[in-house]
Amino acid sequence: MGRDRATLADVARRAGLSKTAASMVLNGREGTRLSAEAHQRVFAAAEELGYRPNIAARSLRTRKTATIAFVSDIVATTRFAGGLIRGALDAARERDHVLLITETQGDATFEQYAIEAMLDRQVDGVIYAAMATRRLAVPSAILGASVVLLNATSATQLPSVLPDDQGAGATVAEALLALGHRDRIALIGRNRQKERDPEISLAAEARLHGIRDTLAAADVTLFTEVFCPEWLPEHGYAATRALLSQAARPSAIICMNDRLAFGAYQALGEAGLTIPDDISVVSFDDDPIASWLRPGLTTAALPHEQMGRRAVELLLDDDGRGSVLVPMPLRRRRSVSTPAR
Repeated sequence: MGRDRATLADVARRAGLSKTAASMVLNGREGTRLSAEAHQRVFAAAEELGYRPNIAARSLRTRKTATIAFVSDIVATTRFAGGLIRGALDAARERDHVLLITETQGDATFEQYAIEAMLDRQVDGVIYAAMATRRLAVPSAILGASVVLLNATSATQLPSVLPDDQGAGATVAEALLALGHRDRIALIGRNRQKERDPEISLAAEARLHGIRDTLAAADVTLFTEVFCPEWLPEHGYAATRALLSQAARPSAIICMNDRLAFGAYQALGEAGLTIPDDISVVSFDDDPIASWLRPGLTTAALPHEQMGRRAVELLLDDDGRGSVLVPMPLRRRRSVSTPAR
């Protein structure tokens, strides 16, 4: 049998103080008139005795458990979006909170069970996250709790944290304009389903608006636009081949995401063209592979870690209202330059 768990009374007795005084020191409460030496005795006694506070008793008293539920569809097992969890973990740790993470894999029955299990543990709030930026239906089970949506919005007007995709579209367009690209900027990745259905994507329409509005402000229109059934490398490859089959060649290609850009790189290489000397390429997301391409791909990065952090801050600050847009910084690499003559 192991020794009994040390109590607050044991700590107080070892430090030579009352339970009330020891509790105030350990809980960091202001107003104590104890000396620094007395504070040190309490902390030393707690360490020597291996004292751990009774979280259950404290939660009954404060109605706080210092835990946050992180519920996602497939974020937890997705390499690309793991930064959402890292950012949330870091922010929670800094605020002395623990993150309880569950992933539903889109299973509504399990999602209901998982949410109820976390709410039964009296979590202080719920972060409900999606891998793809989209509008989603929020489970009714969490509507009575403190909730922040991460990488998503809903019809329920809950606070949300999103990447600033429209701002990123503007940033990408501005980068090309600054280098002198004007009349031969092509775009690949148009997809009406993604652009028109917010339950599939919020990013597509926002990025398109950012690109077009910025170019229009400079009195520039897109040279050509190519539709793609999906934002995957094989479709970027096919779209770029279609571009190169036209009589006039673009000076720059904007890809709606990095996976399209991977295919564009292959098509340009097969055509004997050099990036960026012949054609510049710029994109969105900053997939980990983007920096390993040769030349490295210039791309607007999804700020997943900052988004996860902001979600925790919104949840715990009690004043989170509406949507927070987190800027997507441009990762400047070697895939863009001035237009070829």
